[in-house]
Amino acid sequence: MTEKQWKGAIFDLDGVLLDSIAVWTALGVRYLRKRGIEPEAGLSQILFSMSMEQGADYLKVQYQLPDTPQEILAGIEQMIQDFYFYEVQPKEGAKELLQFLQEKNVTMIAATSSPRDQGTKAVQRNGLYTYQQQIYTTGEVGVGKHEPLIYQLAAERLGTKPEETLVFEDSLYALKTAKNAGFRAIGV
Repeated sequence: MTEKQWKGAIFDLDGVLLDSIAVWTALGVRYLRKRGIEPEAGLSQILFSMSMEQGADYLKVQYQLPDTPQEILAGIEQMIQDFYFYEVQPKEGAKELLQFLQEKNVTMIAATSSPRDQGTKAVQRNGLYTYQQQIYTTGEVGVGKHEPLIYQLAAERLGTKPEETLVFEDSLYALKTAKNAGFRAIGV
């Protein structure tokens, strides 16, 4: 397919447009350090396979925290929100890519697993929001990126067919989902 045939682009936010992966891999460490507690070596790897609820339980027990697991979870969720609202930066080259595609009359939309408020605030603060026609979230769509629904809805909103729409993702499973649904999947 030639460049002129690309009519739409769908962008994941975390790890694609936003340099946000570090906060997710170091949540437990950041939480403990914020409380003045030095975490054990390898804590991020220990927590990696756990849900956020399981991680809060682990931190409570392992570090004998006085808070309930729900309070720990709320503290972690507040840290995540603060990171998106005030700290996260765009990925290197993200704005330039969006500008390039806009100049080529490629319409763009975001499809993310992040909550709407966090994603919207982050792209607005970093000057990336004006390139997106809309932001779709898996939470609002009702299924994750193991199913192609979010990409199909985004393409429908863009008015493009899957075969003329680029999907930019950083996770292998989401790339496979998009490709299997007929989109041109671009790994970041």
